[in-house]
Order: sequence, then structure tokens, then C-alpha cells
Amino acid sequence: MVWSVLSAGKITPAAERSALYLPLLKDKKVALVVNHSSLAGKSHLLDYLLKHGVTVQRIFAPEHGFRGKADAGAHVKNSKDRQTGLPIISLYGKHKKPTKADLKGIDLILFDIQDVGVRFYTYLSTLHYIMEAGAEQHIPVMVLDRPNPNGHYIDGPMLQKKYRSFVGLHPVPVVYGMTIGEYAKMINGEGWLQGGKMVGKRAKLTVIPLKNYTHQSVYVLPVKPSPNLPNDRAVSLYPSLAFFEGTVISAGRGTKKPFQLYGAPKYQVKKFSFVPKSRPGAKYPKFKGKRCYGVDLSKTDIKKERAKQKLNLRYLQDAYANMPNKKGFFLNGKFFDKLAGTEKLRKQIRSGASEKLIRKSWEKDLENFRKIRKKYLLYP
Repeated sequence: MVWSVLSAGKITPAAERSALYLPLLKDKKVALVVNHSSLAGKSHLLDYLLKHGVTVQRIFAPEHGFRGKADAGAHVKNSKDRQTGLPIISLYGKHKKPTKADLKGIDLILFDIQDVGVRFYTYLSTLHYIMEAGAEQHIPVMVLDRPNPNGHYIDGPMLQKKYRSFVGLHPVPVVYGMTIGEYAKMINGEGWLQGGKMVGKRAKLTVIPLKNYTHQSVYVLPVKPSPNLPNDRAVSLYPSLAFFEGTVISAGRGTKKPFQLYGAPKYQVKKFSFVPKSRPGAKYPKFKGKRCYGVDLSKTDIKKERAKQKLNLRYLQDAYANMPNKKGFFLNGKFFDKLAGTEKLRKQIRSGASEKLIRKSWEKDLENFRKIRKKYLLYP
């Protein structure tokens, strides 16, 4: 599906505010942390910087790779950019944090990747490790800020330290209502880099801000941020449907509507069905080639969903109720708990707890988080 940019007209991403950052890159040897979403107007940021005489030494690529086409979870190999010959170092392969050798000769690390405002979207973890490496090697980090399409609300369980992983490193709720630049300020300010406040480890951080953005702004992304978020509806439903990745339920990977439907072969209501197939960005989808029954959300009214300003737990509760094997609903390995950041949500779903009761269990943590978040906001 082609993405509309009608509502993005007045908001200017930091990458397009070159007067604010090009002078800071002069005479610097720069490493870029970028992917296909790193656009300055219609140009890729790499091409834009080279055109303006910036000395780019190497590229760091996150999950899905420099071109954003690799499968979720697939290791990405080091390579070279065909157009420029620059080395591309994968931060989703042998290591997720730049080494001292990776950063040799670098004067500044520039991060510019489109986020979607959800804790388990791994670009946040890449940002963390970039900042940590910068702090260790005394290399400044610059973040070019981008709008958060889910920046209008805060919701979900808080991550507990026990469940830290690459799909969640920080004590924040599932949906945190901050831009990537604000989030970087919070990582730094709260001492979440390794060693934390005890050793005073901080990155030398510069955030180049957006223009004309507020947290209630509607921003429709000009390109899909990753292979399985093809449109604004998928981006909006992703915070609620991604929990299915830790269950036997398919969230639509391998279909033309990923994160816009859900189901499984044994889902008990047979009104709607789909068959996952191997596709670019989803080579080995759950239930490949098997007919799944479930729920089609591809006509969901996004304006109404947005107005609710909360996760939709009904999908998870419905799927659990409609699967005959309750014991096998949550996959082994506790990936669901890593996504939720706690084992409590899994236990609440198993026990049949009401949405009201589940939400009540988040209240205190969300209230505390709002106080922390407030210190780092750049936009109203």
C-alpha cells in the first residue's frame, strides 16, 4: 500500500533542518546509524550529507539492514554500500554494540532512524548501544529527531529489570509517548547506560529538534519503517498486536496485511481466514501455507483507535478465549514476557482478568513514568 503524506506537510523532520546540523559536522569524520527511513526530503541522508561535503566514514545498520528489507530477527551481515563503497557494519549480526575498532577514527556518530513509539521496536536498543559506545569512546552522538506516529498516548505494563532484552532495555511502558530524540535524552538523563549514575556514564548528546510537531500531531510516515509495517493502520495496531509474537497466534506476517489481522488454524470462529506465505520481509512466517481463521482488522477506523489513546487488550483476550489449547497458547521461552516486560500480563490473561483489572495494575507505574518523561520533552 502506498503511504499518504497529507498530514505530514507542516512537520519538518530534523534531517531536513540542515542549517541546524551541517555546521556541527564540518571537518568531522562521521559514522551514520541509518536505514531506508533516513530521508532528507527525497534523498537518503547518506547521499544528502555527501553532496554537502560531509566526510562519512562508515555506516551502522540496525535490524532489517541498511535497506530495511531483512526479515525480523534475521541476522544482518557486514557489507559495502554499492553506490558509495562505504563499509556497512551490522548492529544486528555478530554484535549489537559498536566495538572500539568499529569506531576507530570517528569524530561523531549521527543517528537518524524512524521509530514507531513502542518499547519492543528494536531501534531503541540500537540507539542505547550507540550512546553507550559513544560514551565509552568519548565520541559525541547526534540524534536527528523524527515524529512518533504513536506519540499521542502512554500505555501498557512497565518493563521489569528481570525481563531486559534487546526487545526492551528500559523501565518504560509499552507505549511511551516520546520522539526518538526525547527518548535519547531520557536514556542519558536517567543514567540507563551501562554503569549508570554510579560512574556517571553519559553520552555527549545533541538532539536536533523537529519543527511544528506536538505529541498530538497526526503524522503519516512517508515510507514504511520496517517490512511488516506497510501503512499507518499497521503502525497504529502494532503496539496491541505484537504481543501475538509470543503466542501461537499469527499477527499476519506473510500476508498482504501484516499487523492488520490475527488468527491461527485452530481459532474457533471461522468467519474470516488467511494463508501466510513466504514474502519479502517474512520468508518463514508462522503457519506458512496453512489456512488460519481469525479476525480481520484491515478496515479499522484509525481515527477512532487513535482517540481511545490506549492499547487494545480485547484482541489478546479474544484470541485466548477462541483457542482450544489454553496451555499451549503462550510459546515456550517466555518471549511473551519479554515483550510485555513482565510475567504478570500472561498470568492475568490466563486467569481471565478483566481489562479494567489489568489496566488498574498499570496505573501507579504509568503515573511515575509520566513524571520522569516530563523532564525530557522537547515538544508540547
